[in-house]
Amino acid sequence: MLRILQFLYRVRAFLLFAFLEFLAIWMIVANNSPQGAAFFNSSNELVGNALKKQADVVQFFSLADANAALVEENASLKQELLRLQVKPDSMPLAIDSTLKATFEFKGARVVANSLRFSQNYLTLYKGAKDGIKPGMGVFNSQGIVGRVKSVSENYSVAFSVLNTSLLISAKIKSSEVFGSVQWDGGNASEVQLLYVPRHVKARKGDTVITSGFNAVFPEGLLIGQISKVEVNKKDPNYLAITVKLSTDFSKLTYVYLVENTQFQEIDSLYRQSDLINEY
Repeated sequence: MLRILQFLYRVRAFLLFAFLEFLAIWMIVANNSPQGAAFFNSSNELVGNALKKQADVVQFFSLADANAALVEENASLKQELLRLQVKPDSMPLAIDSTLKATFEFKGARVVANSLRFSQNYLTLYKGAKDGIKPGMGVFNSQGIVGRVKSVSENYSVAFSVLNTSLLISAKIKSSEVFGSVQWDGGNASEVQLLYVPRHVKARKGDTVITSGFNAVFPEGLLIGQISKVEVNKKDPNYLAITVKLSTDFSKLTYVYLVENTQFQEIDSLYRQSDLINEY
């Protein structure tokens, strides 16, 4: 025991240096959201692999819940498929193919997810080699999750809906009135529905879905339900609407990524017209 104490005494300067270095790095990461997001959600292969190993251990113990959710989702999809099947004695309706938005879907596993910053991110175990591209929408069986920001060979980083810089085009399902949802940095289970005129009849419990206007998400993906409707104190011409998110961001395990194959064409048209696609 004496030799151990003597050894520790000899290397005391190095141990103090290492401790202070660790403390400085931790304080920078914990108290600065840009540095924290960059650190925890870096698409660097080394960090990605470390996060994957950690996620493997954590998710091993949640496989039962994940499988149960997948079974429920599959059952719901089968039921929806049966409902949509055309009856033999019915007349199929021909729709112009130009009216059909072209979307492609991929699955991915979440290996990192931040919740405590004003600008939160997700790290996904799918990258460029899997066809993942910046701008793709991210959602799960509960509702929307975010949008892909950057991609490496094997990993991708996405803005979370819980990111104050992300706007998503939305609409109230019952009235078809559209606006934009954005997180205000407060409650992690709620977002604000913006730009809805005061004359609109919005009620507590109304469902809010994606509008399909932003070329990122297809129309009809669930966002949540209205939990509060008030007159906007800053601008009385609009309503202040709070939406309870349908997605539980503390339990994200698997997500879907959606790509609009016409997005580049639409985005290029915006640029030619000197318009900003804020979504």
